Amino acid sequence: MGNSYAGQLKTTRFEEVLHNSIEASLRSNNLVPRPIFSQLYLEAEQQLSSLEAGSRADNEEEEEEEEEEGSESSSPPISYQMKPPPEGCCTTDGFCQAGKDLRLVSISNEHIEVPSGFLLVGAKSPNLPDHLLVCAVDKRFLPDDNGRNALLGFSGNCVGCGKKGFCYFTEFSNHINLKLTTQPKKQKHLKYYLVRNAQGALTKGSVICWKGAEFRSRQSSSNTCSSTLFQLPESSGPSGSLSNEPLPATNTNAPAGTQQTAAATDHIPSTAAFSSAVYNGKESPKQQLLKNNLSGLTRPSVLGTLTNSGPPKKRHKGWSPESPSSTETWNLQLNPQVPNRIKSDGGSLSTLPHSALVGPASSPMVGSGEPVSVPDNLLKICKAKPVIFKGHGNFPYLCGNLNDVIVSPLLYTCYRNSQSLSRAYEQYGASTIQPISEEMQLLLTVYYLVQLASDQVPLIEDLEQIFMRSWRESHLSEIRQYQQAVPQAFSQVPSQIAPVTSAQLTWLAGLAASSCNDSVHIIECSYSLAEGLSEMFKLLVEGKLIKTNYVVILCAGRNRAIDSCIVITGKYQARVLSESMLTPSDYQKEVNYQLVTGKVETLGSFFSTLCPEGDIDFLLDKFYQENQGHISSSLSASINKPMTLNGIGAAVCTSYDLERHQIRPFQLAVAQKLLSHICSIADSSTQNLDLGSFEKIDFLICVPPSEVTYQQTLFHLWHSGILLELGLEKEHLTKQRVEQYVMKLDVEAQIKFKIFLQNSMQNPHTLFVLIHDHAHWDLMSAMHSLYPQTELSTGLVDRLLNCREVKEAPNIVTLHVTSFPYALQTQHTHISPYNEIHWPSSYSNGVDLYHENKKYFGLSEFIESTLSGHSIPLLRYDSSFEAMVMALGKRFPRLHSAVIRTFVLIQHYSAAMMAVCGLSQMKNYTSVETLEITQNLINSSRQCPSGHGLMVVLRIPCTPLAAVAYERLYNVRERLALEDNFEIILGNPNSGITIGKHFVEQLKVWQKIEDVDWKPQTYLELEGLPCILIFSGMDPQGESLPRSLRYCDLRLINSSSLVRTTLEQELGLAAYFVSSEIHTDKAVVNDVLESDPEKLSSTDNEDEEVATEGSTSEKRSPMKRERSRSHDSASSSLSSKTSIAAFCRESSPLTTTGDTTKSPHHVLSSSAEEATNNYERQKQKVDKGAQTMISKHLPPPTEQLDTKQNIKSAQISITSSSSSPFSSSSSSSASTHNSFILQTSQCSMTKATKQPPIVFLPKLVYDIITSTDSSGLPKSSSLLPYHSVMWASSFRPLMSKMMTCTEQSLYYRQWTVPKPIHMDYNNRNEGRMDAFHPRRLLLSGPPQVCNKNKIGKTGAYLQFLSILSRMLIRLTEVDVYDEEEININIKEESDQYYHQPGDVWPDLETYRSMSRRQEDMYTRRQTTRMRLSKYAAYNTYHHCEQCHQYMGFNPRYQLYESTLHAFAFSYSMLGEEIQLHFIIPKSKEHHFVFSQPGRQLESMRLPLVTDKSEDYIKSPTFTPTTGRHEHGLFNLYHAMDGASHLHVLVVKEYEMAIYKKYWPNHIMLVLPSIFNGAGVGAAHFLIKELSYHNLELERNRQEELGIKPQDIWPFIVISDDSCVMWNAVEVDFSGDRKSDYTWTERNVSLKQILQHIEATPNVTHYALIGMRKWASKTNSAEIKEPFSCCHVHDFIMLNVDLTQNVQYNQNRFTCDDVDFNLRVHSAGLLICRFNHFSVMKKQIAVGGQRSFHIKSKVSDTPVSVSPAQYICAPDSKHTFLAAPAQLLLEKYLQYHSHRFFPLSLKNYSHPVLSVDCYLNLGPQIAVCYVSSRPHSLNISSSGLMFSGLLLYLCDSFVVASFLKKFHFLKGATLCVICQDRNSLRQTVVRLELEDEWQFRLRDEFQTANAKEDRPLFFLTGRHI
Repeated sequence: MGNSYAGQLKTTRFEEVLHNSIEASLRSNNLVPRPIFSQLYLEAEQQLSSLEAGSRADNEEEEEEEEEEGSESSSPPISYQMKPPPEGCCTTDGFCQAGKDLRLVSISNEHIEVPSGFLLVGAKSPNLPDHLLVCAVDKRFLPDDNGRNALLGFSGNCVGCGKKGFCYFTEFSNHINLKLTTQPKKQKHLKYYLVRNAQGALTKGSVICWKGAEFRSRQSSSNTCSSTLFQLPESSGPSGSLSNEPLPATNTNAPAGTQQTAAATDHIPSTAAFSSAVYNGKESPKQQLLKNNLSGLTRPSVLGTLTNSGPPKKRHKGWSPESPSSTETWNLQLNPQVPNRIKSDGGSLSTLPHSALVGPASSPMVGSGEPVSVPDNLLKICKAKPVIFKGHGNFPYLCGNLNDVIVSPLLYTCYRNSQSLSRAYEQYGASTIQPISEEMQLLLTVYYLVQLASDQVPLIEDLEQIFMRSWRESHLSEIRQYQQAVPQAFSQVPSQIAPVTSAQLTWLAGLAASSCNDSVHIIECSYSLAEGLSEMFKLLVEGKLIKTNYVVILCAGRNRAIDSCIVITGKYQARVLSESMLTPSDYQKEVNYQLVTGKVETLGSFFSTLCPEGDIDFLLDKFYQENQGHISSSLSASINKPMTLNGIGAAVCTSYDLERHQIRPFQLAVAQKLLSHICSIADSSTQNLDLGSFEKIDFLICVPPSEVTYQQTLFHLWHSGILLELGLEKEHLTKQRVEQYVMKLDVEAQIKFKIFLQNSMQNPHTLFVLIHDHAHWDLMSAMHSLYPQTELSTGLVDRLLNCREVKEAPNIVTLHVTSFPYALQTQHTHISPYNEIHWPSSYSNGVDLYHENKKYFGLSEFIESTLSGHSIPLLRYDSSFEAMVMALGKRFPRLHSAVIRTFVLIQHYSAAMMAVCGLSQMKNYTSVETLEITQNLINSSRQCPSGHGLMVVLRIPCTPLAAVAYERLYNVRERLALEDNFEIILGNPNSGITIGKHFVEQLKVWQKIEDVDWKPQTYLELEGLPCILIFSGMDPQGESLPRSLRYCDLRLINSSSLVRTTLEQELGLAAYFVSSEIHTDKAVVNDVLESDPEKLSSTDNEDEEVATEGSTSEKRSPMKRERSRSHDSASSSLSSKTSIAAFCRESSPLTTTGDTTKSPHHVLSSSAEEATNNYERQKQKVDKGAQTMISKHLPPPTEQLDTKQNIKSAQISITSSSSSPFSSSSSSSASTHNSFILQTSQCSMTKATKQPPIVFLPKLVYDIITSTDSSGLPKSSSLLPYHSVMWASSFRPLMSKMMTCTEQSLYYRQWTVPKPIHMDYNNRNEGRMDAFHPRRLLLSGPPQVCNKNKIGKTGAYLQFLSILSRMLIRLTEVDVYDEEEININIKEESDQYYHQPGDVWPDLETYRSMSRRQEDMYTRRQTTRMRLSKYAAYNTYHHCEQCHQYMGFNPRYQLYESTLHAFAFSYSMLGEEIQLHFIIPKSKEHHFVFSQPGRQLESMRLPLVTDKSEDYIKSPTFTPTTGRHEHGLFNLYHAMDGASHLHVLVVKEYEMAIYKKYWPNHIMLVLPSIFNGAGVGAAHFLIKELSYHNLELERNRQEELGIKPQDIWPFIVISDDSCVMWNAVEVDFSGDRKSDYTWTERNVSLKQILQHIEATPNVTHYALIGMRKWASKTNSAEIKEPFSCCHVHDFIMLNVDLTQNVQYNQNRFTCDDVDFNLRVHSAGLLICRFNHFSVMKKQIAVGGQRSFHIKSKVSDTPVSVSPAQYICAPDSKHTFLAAPAQLLLEKYLQYHSHRFFPLSLKNYSHPVLSVDCYLNLGPQIAVCYVSSRPHSLNISSSGLMFSGLLLYLCDSFVVASFLKKFHFLKGATLCVICQDRNSLRQTVVRLELEDEWQFRLRDEFQTANAKEDRPLFFLTGRHI
């Protein structure tokens, strides 16, 4: 077969590979040599890694080789003794022994004869590091460009003297005088190829790649992060060897540039595929760096398993040609027990149909040539329908018996996709890089089929990855050429692998298939595939392909294209593949058809012949008749016992102890994450969500059309209290009201959804949250349907949730919630990756992040339990069941395997029930696993005093088969009189739960439910009920299962067409939360549960960006644990130790050591009565208090309580809310966390709640779940994620084990596309690049069904609704200061009022005669929460349509341009010119006057006093601010009610940029830099002086226009940056008497207040106008007297004309407004407060006074400094503070003024006299202010005795005679404050203070400032 072409294969490469294979076989202990072609064509990864290692500096390579030698041998190195040279020969370095020069520099231009087959290479001499010696070496003994296939030994010639035939490198090295001190090795000293350059000179070429597989993998691992330039093999010249130095790990992004990036993206993943990259038993030096960098890769690895190749370079190494990978090679050295993993890695599930829609399926099916007839009775003869996969070329017509064959285009599609270049590689130039050839595709396919085991099925993903790796390594050099972008012309680089020609293909394929024992059969055709197909059919009919699973038919001529097809003839493989091609609807139809037409009757009759005693039904009838009435009473005795408890109080099981519903820590974390994402959407500049416009929350939860899921969601919603919390419902909830918020996605959903949409449109100020729970269910497009029979409900999600109304509604947020988000993470998804929320990790570096007392037990933990070291694997398969199914599959080829599997399992359960009931002979007709399940189920209720039992879930996806199983098992149970022992429940998603009355009564007793009509509506309410739940439906739809679940039997799930979502949601049924406080068996919890549900198979903490490998058990052991061989309980004997351990444990929980060591056969043969007696004996032991050894499966005895505690626990009552329609809520919950009671420890349910369930799987699924690739990635994770999506390309990289959820999402978003049937398919056609919906989020979390207490996602999103509602309320509320004014000397009952309460303006003359109010100027810092009104001022977080343009953030407008203008004026007090800067947006320039030309700022326009306008505010508003660029309330648009106004922000120079960023459309007044450290006094001072200077400019400018100076408006508004709302009092005089009135206070706009004040008659006569500071307790006297002459602050109108000569104190930080008020009043100017107006101030926690941090000047560490340390004695060694002296003074006096004025403390009748300045001395000291200015107004001090005197920076107006007018108490204190010590003494002398005051030297102080910071000095004295 193909021998005529054999001669063409005798190339050097083939000879080398053959040599290697023979040599390896001779060395290996294994009898079966590895096929040659694994080295020829399947070593993609190894060749890649050899190139990735790169070139190194010569000395580095020598050092590494020496290190390698030293590490490979434990013996010390032996010094090498070189043979002495012959006498008289030349020994000069660089010359041969004949004296000829060998140095390259000397002979580069000489002609050198090179024999055929030889190459010139350069050798390195240790004595001549700068020279190469030229040698001629036979190229067969040199490696290829991949570092492989060099023959051992040496053959070379000397180019100097011409001597030939050196057969040993030792001899040759002596001849060329290398003078070595170590063992001569060609690998060490032959360094470079030598090539001729363009001038013909011999130059150094590329490096010879000597490194073998082991060192290659190590070097690749350690060098991938370094900057490496790869020299192409054919390039020449001095640049041919560019050495590289590895970059430090901390500088991985340094000088390499784009080439460095390429290295990071392409090389790290390939190395990272080694989950345990080791060399010589140690970790790679940079493996940790790889782990850290992996998360930052732009795309995951393209490479998969790195396979081994070639013999090692040392003969003593134990290299096996069967080592599947270099990773496994090293693992084998560490752990010889690791089995060969080729079988598990080869794939064990067909997903071929998943790519069905990648391309047009019709074109390859068009037949051509002569037709091929399919033989009759082919199915009958072969016992299976052959599956024909069309490959390349033309496919012939088929005729005849077409029903017995299946033809598929899927392999054709795979081939075609693998020949199209991916987008990821198009950038490298498709013209240079060619796709993989058809010949290579076929050859790789053949080899893939060869290595499949007999019980494995081809996997399309495996084949695609093989093609990908082969193509990539073949063109690695070209890819690197484009990646590195080396600026030189490259010649065409040949492929690294010699191409396979069509002439060689058949021979190579046959050779590859020759070692597989006829599993793969090759048929060669001469003309067309037709003859091959005909021959294949002939061989099938003749029975010559019985052992053959795959037939490969080739038609490969020399001068034409290849035709090929592959036929699956293996019975098992053909059945699995043919069934996998059925759609879910076709699958159901086929099964239903076989049931309806009676085709299964032959299966039933076959079963009846198995039992020699007769038909099972006959045995059942016989048993029923013989034992009628007897068994029933004995078996149900334990059931009835707890129902008739006597008055003494027998032991009662406490498993129903109630755990109240509470939010879990990680649920709160998820809810907060959701809230954070909502806020991010609102804060973005896209304006897609205006949270500030919403007042409340409403929601609708959409669930799949499962009645149980619907009732379960209602149950959680009711008990969460969320409806009452959101204010959606009142106290008395009814079930009908709760149902309004949950929508079942069935045909009636559209009505409820229409109401939801109407509500959203009618309530624009309500935020509606649309929650799509179990969101991966029904993602069908509304335009397509795979289920014609359910057209109304299919595609409903698309029709409703993706409708235009939902997408466009600005007040609807959609939240998708699912455990399997993969189908929503495609290239066309609606959900932004930034809007994904993933369940948080519970652990980070072993630290419990949430202190949770329950730990999640999910898929990765189940897989972990199957590893060795676990006594009880929780994942198992049933080999005896699988064997029977396979045998029946061959016997009944026309029956669907689902039918066969179901009937076999029903038979097993029936036989097991009979065996437990005493028919011991039936044990032979069931499996050990089924017997274990059944016996524990039946016995469970008898082991608990209350009758609690276990739940067994029997998953039967096909509804008709589920009905058959229910009917059969129900009948068997009745005939065995077990109807009161356990229930059988048919769980149909379309109907509710139906159980017997007896069991309903039991549940009501356990759950203390008194409602007569109650019945369970959710599976959670079945807790403790012994039952078999037959769980039907094609997919689970979110149903939760109770804690009493013990067995999850998934042996009947459809294993032929699984995808990742399907597989994980089936296993999700068993997901569980176990109590972290229970010391469970190590099969359940391996030391510490630290697996993360987010991770594919290991720990993952996205928040910390840390990934650790494996679990703690893996960290403890350096060896990789092999998988436990005890999963198949019947593998080696009737039962294995695992099953027996579980069997004994379940049937007898309290056993002695002797009990557990009984033989398996003894335990299996024990009847039900023996088990009962055994139980009774054990119970007696416990009752007598005998010392009993506790089985290791139970918690240790120290956890068990004493008898008193037992009684106490048993007496705990469980209350129930009788008003709740979901009364079972009171029942329910997770088990108690304390140790369970000894007397009730028999309860099986109690044990079940502390351990995860045991899961039984089909063998095919089990292999997928437990197999991993070389990186440790579970096989299931790399499957197609969902039915309705497909891979975007065959050129996708492999997923990584260490991927986080975010990285998985990005992977699927890049590499999957939806099929046309997917609802996201058309999302790309909406005409915009960004197709993400802005208000759509995705929450993904682990599947968890045992969430009776809302442990899972439901509780998380309900909590999210709660905190979102609270946040919206909080957004519409604000904390405002609520402070009463105190010590007001206006009597409430006084009849003297100057104005009437209804007066709107003050009368000027009346006001002049009013007395000033006396008040203290300290406040109490109390706040009240107020609801924001529509007239509030806002900070930068507010967004709404009305104020977009005002803010300058409207995306339709460009960001407002601004110009900077200088404005200077002189001020005599400062002694210099003041230069300020205005930043004026273009939109605000109309408020200013500019010079023409030059555009210099001249003045700010001011209106006239006589101007009147409804839409204009005349007074410019100035707001000084610091540290509040985000939180300052500068948005006055709503407060001004849209009126035009001039608003100026006064900011410090260093904050100018940040304020400009946040408020681009506001005018900024920038203070000079000298005021950067100043307080608010400086800002007020400059505002006032600037405004007066501007008033003068405007008067001059407008005087030229004929306007009088007094007509220019003189007022400005100075407002704090925390003024949030304004209020007005409305007085109502509707009473009978004139004096009767009522008043109300309401929120009004600032526009209304300002326009009212501006319209005051004679307004220009008032110097200061203000309003009350709001307080909740408004004094009625303030309403009776509408105007007061008192302090005004926070928000004032200042007349800059009248107050020209009164200045703010520029040095002040606090109370400068009070000080200014006193100055204005003493100057005789009018201050008027409008008492009917008030301002609310918001409490802002940042900025303002908080911007000034007082800290030590010496240390940078922030150490809190108490105010007592703000002053110190002069010249002391006190720690100096970095703060202004004035601030230290004011803060010290505020908190510690009683130290200076002890006599004044709480002595309010004797205040401290303060001259010309007000300083806050704290709340317990009264201050009296007097002015020393002539003609000033001061209070009368006659008869008033002062307790102290405060002189602060006295000027010349203060004289001694002035002070002598005042009288002081004896012992009163004086405090004089001056700028320096000299001024202090001068002041004392000038004011003659020593006449009345006594001073001491120790009474001198200073502020704690350094000398350069100009401290203030104090002097205190005592009145004589």
